[in-house]
Amino acid sequence: MSVVLGYDESPGAVHALRVALEVATAFGEPLVLVFGAAPPGGMGEEYRTHQQAVREAGRTALEHAVAAADEAGVPTTVEVLDEKPDQALLDAASRHGARFIVVGSWGESPVRGALLGSTPHKLLHLSPIPVLCVPMRD
Repeated sequence: MSVVLGYDESPGAVHALRVALEVATAFGEPLVLVFGAAPPGGMGEEYRTHQQAVREAGRTALEHAVAAADEAGVPTTVEVLDEKPDQALLDAASRHGARFIVVGSWGESPVRGALLGSTPHKLLHLSPIPVLCVPMRD
């Protein structure tokens, strides 16, 4: 089993990393760090350039999370997937036999999340395993 964390270095994700490390440590599970890097639609060179930049940003963010996990003694796996964040997390959770999916929340209202389709909102409705949605600190 494992704990899967959606990570993009946003303030909510940074706080969620701390909680995910606590959960992974408590259960003795490895942490799977996931960055969904699906670029906007389109084709051609602009598409490829954007995709490459998004993937590189994801790799950099995940390197910082790996360093925090190493410091906490939690083994990690890193995945940068060319999928939207919610689908990337669901796929990674399935492949890694995840116990939980952990995501940070920006503190937006439930109505706004439902209308705009936030990743936490989607996961709460689509995930077959528990989703731990970590609120922003005040």
